[in-house]
Order: sequence, then C-alpha cells, then structure tokens
Amino acid sequence: MTLLLRNAEVDGRRVDVRVRDGRVVAVEAAGPDRSLRPSTSVGPAGPGRAAGSGGAHRPGSPAGPDEVVDCGGGALLPGLVDHHLHLHALAAARRSVRAPADHAALAAVLAAAEADAHGWVRGVGYPGDDLDAAALDRLHPDRPVRIQHRSGALWVLNAKALAAVGPTDHPGVERGPDGTPTGRVLRADDWLRSRLPASAPPDLSALGAELAALGLTALTDATPDLEPGAAASLTAVPQRLTLLGVPLGAEPPAGAVAGPYKIVLADSGLPTLDELVGRIREAHAVGRSVAVHSVTRESLVLLVVALREAGVRTGDRIEHAAVVPAELVGELPAVVTQPGFLTDRGDLFRRETPAAEHGDLYRCASLVAAGVPLALSSDAPYGPVDPWEVIAAATTRTTPDGAALGPAERLTARAALDRYLAEEPGGPPRRIAPGLPADLVLLHDPLAEALRRPTAEQVRAVWIGGELRT
Repeated sequence: MTLLLRNAEVDGRRVDVRVRDGRVVAVEAAGPDRSLRPSTSVGPAGPGRAAGSGGAHRPGSPAGPDEVVDCGGGALLPGLVDHHLHLHALAAARRSVRAPADHAALAAVLAAAEADAHGWVRGVGYPGDDLDAAALDRLHPDRPVRIQHRSGALWVLNAKALAAVGPTDHPGVERGPDGTPTGRVLRADDWLRSRLPASAPPDLSALGAELAALGLTALTDATPDLEPGAAASLTAVPQRLTLLGVPLGAEPPAGAVAGPYKIVLADSGLPTLDELVGRIREAHAVGRSVAVHSVTRESLVLLVVALREAGVRTGDRIEHAAVVPAELVGELPAVVTQPGFLTDRGDLFRRETPAAEHGDLYRCASLVAAGVPLALSSDAPYGPVDPWEVIAAATTRTTPDGAALGPAERLTARAALDRYLAEEPGGPPRRIAPGLPADLVLLHDPLAEALRRPTAEQVRAVWIGGELRT
C-alpha cells in the first residue's frame, strides 16, 4: 500500500509526504502537480477546505501511489501519545451512568438507569464524599448499585450490593463504630471484581476508534497488576500499546510492550520506606523502571527519599505528581501529569487546598524550567480523555469557576502539544521523517492557526501504520 499526502504543512513547510508499507519513505517540497481526481478516502474537509483526492495516473508516467490525499495546507503531525489512561475503566464508564452530586438528581438517574445482564446498576464520577450505603439505599434500594467516586479510588455499595458481594473481608472495606460495613470500599478493585458476577472484558475496538478520532495513535494503559487475560484484551485497540501493569518477570501480550512497572502509593496506607525501596529495587533488578502513583505531598516526599536510597533508573517516572512542593521540583525523575483535572474540577481544588499551595498543583512550567522530563496525559476516565482539551487546559489552567489556578505553571500551546508527541516522557517530540512509522494526524488548518484554539474538531484524518483510521 502506498499513500501520497500532498500539500501538507510539516514543521512550517509545505511538503508532500510519501508512505509505503506503513512507513514514511519521503518528505519532499510540495510539487505543483494538482491533476488529481476527487476521492472520499478521508472525511469531509469542511466549508472552504480542500477535500481528499484520489491518485490520477497519467499515460506514460511512472505508476503513482494507491491513494492520494490533498491536505490543503493543513498541518500533518505525528500521532499523539496518551502516556497514562485506563482502557477497561474507560470502556466501563461508557456503559455506566454519570453520578451527579445532588442526591435528588442522583436518585432520578439511578431510577432511569438500565441494569447490566446481572441486574446491577453502575455509576461513575460521583464528586462528593458524603455517600455511603445508608444514603444510597435512601436513593435506590431496589437493585444492587455501586457508584465510583470520580477519583477512581473509592466505590460505594448499597445494601443489596453489599449482600451480593458476600463476606466483606478486605482491609479496604470501611466499617462503622459497631464493625458494620458502611458501603464504602477503598482501593479494592481486584477484590470487588472477584465478588461481582463474572463477565468477559469489554470489547475495546469501538473505544480504540473513538480515541483514534482524537488523534491518539499510541496509548499507555496505567492499570496496575494486570492479569494475563485482561492484558491481552487491551490489544484490541488499533493504537500502539504500552502496559505499566505487566507483572515483574511476566511477558506482555503480543501486540503490546511492557513499560515501567506500576507502583501505587495509596494515601490510605502508605508503605514503609524500606518496603518502597525494596519494590523499586526489585523492579530495577529485572530491568524495569518504575512508574509510581503519587497524588499527595506525603507520598511524594516518601518517593523522593526512596529513590535517593534505591537509585534512579532511566525511565523511572511519577504518575500524576498532583502536589509538588517547590523544594522538591529539582529532585524528580520524569513526571506524567494531567492539567485537564484543573478544567474539570479545579474549583474543588481551590476550595480544598490552602491558597499558598495552589501553585504546587499539577505543575508544568516549573518542571520544564528545572529540566524535569514531562509528559501530559488524560488519566481517563478519571480526567478528560480528549488530548486537545488537556493541551488547552495546560495553556490556560482555567477552572470551572472561570479563574486560573497556578497561572505561573502555564505552558504555551506548542509546548503542551510537544508533551503529547514524545515517544517517552521528556523525550524530544517526534517528527515526520523517512523511515519512521506512518502514525499521522492531519489537521484542517496550519498548526499555528489550530493551536490558537486547540480542539479535536481540527482533526481531519488519522493513520496508524499507514492505515486510515478516521
């Protein structure tokens, strides 16, 4: 299969890009030949924009490409990389109801919700901390219900759900003064999953297409401790796939690579320093760097001290780094963070975090200035999955109530985009060059224009390995 992308903007130049067998084979100055016939090979270009074109082979000329697309001067980018998301949870969220904070509205949502094949109702994204089994029973007592807090760390079950899961013998099950489970279950996803009616992993092909339409051609699933079957099911997405949750000593499934080893520093039960040092050394000893979840000041201090003791291996990284005191900025390895949380729930952060610490939240600019390798990501479904929304959030840091949170940490739109173009956190942004995989995103407009208002509406076509995906 050969493909010619004509009249594209690449690194500020008008060029023709040739693709063969899934790789870029040439990037040449745009030629004058426009003898092309119409084609529907890519989506509509929109009013006033050039449409895709099919190849026109003139008698006596060398055989042309199988497909030709006139890019109309739109920017052609390497595919975007989301360095931290949770595919199974994102697919499950698509099949769940959104749980509003208002209890009357939540009762209405649950009443209208369609149960799964086993009669359960699943809700996600609850923003408050006031829900327990008794409160949930007042809202919806008739069916087993489980609702996930929007942090992803907590589930709340009503009485029918608690009865269905059986003995509550997990340390994450919260109990009242009399020892009775309250319905709140913290960081016990594997335990809870083992108690729920058995179901096959969700089909991720439709989700992969949705993510491709956003310009994402590579993904890192950050779910820890993946079972072999769950890991294999993730490869249904068309994107190039990295898995942080491959257990130490295990091989990744065909179609994926093992990334740094995921370690979760749960605020509800931090490990001792010796335990954390031991886990880091264990990963390093088998040739794996570590990806450590840290969302609080306390966990970050613990991690920094542990890395001093264990040593830092190339590829070690911090997931989230939600709170970074200024005095620790220079001691961090690579950081994968999510400024999209600011536009999603930054008003809550402002109310719940002392004003003196607002600049510590989801740092970006100060990390770059200090030479800390930085990548941006979504943490979907817990944060906005759209990379263009995250890029816009990094440039404005505007919260839902309209104010900026930590404005000194803003990035330029180009700097934010580059953090989605790197192969590894902090690596150089990938470029379109001969020999590289044809993971490509075509925008409607030149890049400078597109970045004035970053939006997924700019994405016109996406190829992964030279294959058109949207």
